[in-house]
Amino acid sequence: MESLTDQTLIQAATKAREAAYVPYSHFAVGAAVQVGDQIYTGANIENASYGLSLCAERNAIFQAVLAGHTHLDKIAVIADTKGPVSPCGACRQVMTEFMDPTATVLLTNLDGDLSQNQLQALIPGAFTKEDLHD
Repeated sequence: MESLTDQTLIQAATKAREAAYVPYSHFAVGAAVQVGDQIYTGANIENASYGLSLCAERNAIFQAVLAGHTHLDKIAVIADTKGPVSPCGACRQVMTEFMDPTATVLLTNLDGDLSQNQLQALIPGAFTKEDLHD
């Protein structure tokens, strides 16, 4: 599981960012998810009806899920921000569905500023499947 370095994951997110479709906000984001020794990437894709846009993080996570993975090891996210980019609340909630609370979340920017977090620090008190009744 640790055969990939954090830098490899960040580089994959950086490359994915180049494919972002952002004609409205011009705010390109890239993400890369690690599952074992595999990487799944995503970029944000906007729509003129803003609510129908898709964030890079969810795009990458859904790519991994489509490939049959429902337990993800790590995610890296990059954007052109002053400090490390921060995922939106919807992406944090989706991360909780497919990642352990102690999973690593790497947040960075084009300047190389890096924040390494456990998912539980980004979304304390998350609503999870354990909160649902059978």
